[in-house]
Amino acid sequence: MSIQENYKQIKSRLPENVQLVAVSKTHPVSAIQEVYDLGQKVFGENKVQELAEKQPLLPKDIQWHLIGHLQTNKVKYIAEFIDTVQSVDSEKLLNEINKEAAKYNRKIKVLLQVKIAEEESKFGLEISDAESLFEKFTNGEFSNIEITGLMGMATFTDDENQIRKEFLVLKNLFNKLSLIHKLETLSMGMSDDFPIAMECGANSVRVGSAIFGKRDYSK
Repeated sequence: MSIQENYKQIKSRLPENVQLVAVSKTHPVSAIQEVYDLGQKVFGENKVQELAEKQPLLPKDIQWHLIGHLQTNKVKYIAEFIDTVQSVDSEKLLNEINKEAAKYNRKIKVLLQVKIAEEESKFGLEISDAESLFEKFTNGEFSNIEITGLMGMATFTDDENQIRKEFLVLKNLFNKLSLIHKLETLSMGMSDDFPIAMECGANSVRVGSAIFGKRDYSK
């Protein structure tokens, strides 16, 4: 199917209250523009250099989400325009985003990335560390960021019960923290597992290959 057909099919599967982040990493500006022209405004990239190159070439009302691991020394390249950093996995990174946002007199939305998968390769905060950072935020620290929710990635497995169990861990933490300070976004689920994520309470999903197709890295 074409990108347009893929996009329309994915959108038809999402309830109105679920935000679609179209993950455009490795895909060209022309493909992003094609999806934008269908009404999509929220796009996700996972590499700062790629995002910084694409952003000036595309409509200014796109809400860019950084969804990949972010090094502190690269925050400065996206601080002026990034809408949301979904992958905050340390206090050091949170401090850097706060510092760079202040230079532009703006607040940057962030999601705390919590490690719910068993895989060692996955980034993320331990639950206790996420709770500690959230407490500091609610006590007035980080005046130029807004923690709007949580993000997590399940283990890459065919075991749907394990995926569901991991997503529910994040949902429970989301509910717990929302009692302290209302959170808006629970970002869980990608092309292969977003239906399970929505069952478990996700209201934001990150879908790339199911829209744009698999990237041919040999080209």
